[in-house]
Amino acid sequence: MNWKDQAVVAFDTETTGLRPFDGDRIIEVAAVVFRLDESGEIVSREDHSYLINPGRDIPPKVTEITGITNEDVVDAPAFENVAKEIHGLLEGAITVAHNYAFDLNFLQQEFRRAGLGWPNPLAEIDTLDLSMRCFPHTKGHKLKMVCKRLDVTLDQAHRATADATACGECFLAMTRRNEFEGSLSALLDWANAIGRPPEGEGLHVASNGLVVFDSGPHEGESIAAHPHYLHWMTKARTRGQDGWEWMFSENIRRWSKRWLDVRGSGPGKVHPRTPHPNTWGMDSAIVPAKERELSGLRAAT
Repeated sequence: MNWKDQAVVAFDTETTGLRPFDGDRIIEVAAVVFRLDESGEIVSREDHSYLINPGRDIPPKVTEITGITNEDVVDAPAFENVAKEIHGLLEGAITVAHNYAFDLNFLQQEFRRAGLGWPNPLAEIDTLDLSMRCFPHTKGHKLKMVCKRLDVTLDQAHRATADATACGECFLAMTRRNEFEGSLSALLDWANAIGRPPEGEGLHVASNGLVVFDSGPHEGESIAAHPHYLHWMTKARTRGQDGWEWMFSENIRRWSKRWLDVRGSGPGKVHPRTPHPNTWGMDSAIVPAKERELSGLRAAT
């Protein structure tokens, strides 16, 4: 599959704060759909922008940053009223965001409230991570700095459509700068991005959009709730006639390692991973106390 034949959807959210698991809500969403020609140049662009009534006051600091006021959203729809439309834009697309985990966590929470799962895109690419990979010796990887580096225009920073557009254009500029060609799987390798898990190899995408275990002690449960078991899958071996053999295929081990790298550590990945749930980009409620305790013991040994 040639990735340039697929829709590239860059998205962004503006929110009432930084805590999706502690009551903060989305106030604006944008999804910008890019269609490309065979050389990777943009042939069309569709902007989809939504102001959202969060059902709570917008803090003055957020209004100062975004320009979005309580009056702007008082007559806007609740997220659940536009959830299916936003879900459909991300479904099956190559999705791109700057600091993907931040927007992911907010959207997952909002989709969950609307009775929807994560839309299962073809790829989840983080331009923050990609910038760190493409410019490893350069300080500063905020979207504004990446835009300046790549000569991409960013007007109205901290508004969802402007940020999403700039993010998508930065992603495409980095592919051209690196003369990247190839299949979707090659794109995932190059961008260190998450795609769908290999089918029939220990993991699958459930109807709610979550990747779950097919077997073992956590069968049917989300991998996000048991990252330590997923890590075990990347290391597990069994005794065979010709010596020790891998229990799981190279495909699933590579996918799992990438998930742990991308989803497990987020922007703090340059630091040693700790048992704190924020380091893993997860809600503290889904990290069992025993696993936190075990992780702390491992870190100390």
